[in-house]
Formats: sequence, structure tokens, C-alpha cells
Amino acid sequence: MFGRTYSDLGPVVGQINGEDIRANQLERRGYDWENGYGTPSDGQDTNRDGQPVRKLTKDAKSIIIFWSCSGSTKLLASKIARETGADILEITLRNPYPANYRKTLNRANCERIQNDPPELEMLSQYDTIYLGYQTWAMTLSQPMRAFLLEYGGEFSNKKIAPFLSEGGYGSGDSTELIREFIARDGGKNNTYTSALVVDGNRVDESDVEVKRWLKTI
Repeated sequence: MFGRTYSDLGPVVGQINGEDIRANQLERRGYDWENGYGTPSDGQDTNRDGQPVRKLTKDAKSIIIFWSCSGSTKLLASKIARETGADILEITLRNPYPANYRKTLNRANCERIQNDPPELEMLSQYDTIYLGYQTWAMTLSQPMRAFLLEYGGEFSNKKIAPFLSEGGYGSGDSTELIREFIARDGGKNNTYTSALVVDGNRVDESDVEVKRWLKTI
């Protein structure tokens, strides 16, 4: 499992802004799921075969900002984009996480323990911001932490709608941390919706959940 190559990451399961999406977790059901443990990635945070997603227009009033390591959150973002027509911004890292799951796990644990988020490469026109991420160890994954700590001050007077893929343990403290980090960087007067929470290996079956959640936004 841990030695899988990118060609083993499954078939194309969708598209976002013209880019193909592969999500290995969707092939893991029942006991094979293991709550996401051991899921490989492409070593480029889903972007080995394409460019990070950027759809930025002058007139959109909502934007989807997401980070995805192995494809499930990217697929979830594509479903929201299809329903809303929102702009899209994929968070990218200067040093992507390794394709090997254990190496990614070790790095993520070190970053969390040392409070050392990875460096990012990188909103006034938007009223609604959809924030997409994964939970790792039942908390907010480090790339989204880094994004919010860097840009949280720009999140004021917004409606913020979190969505996430996870390994079966729920959202943990991630939504509370989103509020905390935005406020810490100076963001204020925001409203927060309930989070859309989907198991990483069931994102392909989430159309009804996505539509139901969007109706509450």
C-alpha cells in the first residue's frame, strides 16, 4: 500500500475547472478504508498532472478556497463549484507532502507539535467564502492553518462556510480553530455556517449532501 505510485491512484472521478481529479480513497470501502490510514497521494498535492486550480473573475460574489492532499477534498470542492459557480482558489505549498503516507504522517505530526505550518504560495469582492480542507488527527490540517494565519485578516464581514473530508471521526476542533485563527489575524464581523462533513472515501456519493448543505448557506 505504502509503495503505490501515482498510476495506482485510481481513475479520473471528476473535473474542476477543466482539471482531472483522482481520489484513491474512493476505491477503499469497508475494512480497506481504515479511516484513511495509508492513503497515498501523487506527491504534488493532487497537481502532478495539472496546474493548481485558479478561477478568479471580476464579478463573482463567492469563492471556494481549498487544499487537498489525495483528491477527496478536491472532488468535494468540484461539487460545490458546479452548484454555485463560485470562483476557485487551490492552496499550494512550496514543499508538497510526500506521496508516501507514513512520511506525510510524520511530517504533519511534526508541524502540528512544533506549531510550524508549511509555507504557502499564494478578498474584498466576495461575500461568501467556502473553506475546504481535511482533518488530520481530528484537527485542522496544517496547510489550512497556515493560510488562515497568513490571510485571516482579510476575512471580515464575510459568510464563511467550511467543508471537509475526513476519516470517519468528524470535524474535531477544526471549525473552532477556523474562527480562532481568523480573529487572531484581525478578521471580524463574520458569520459562520455549519460545516459540510463527508468521509473521504464517500465523496463520490455526496451530491445530495452537498445540495442540502448549500441550501442552508
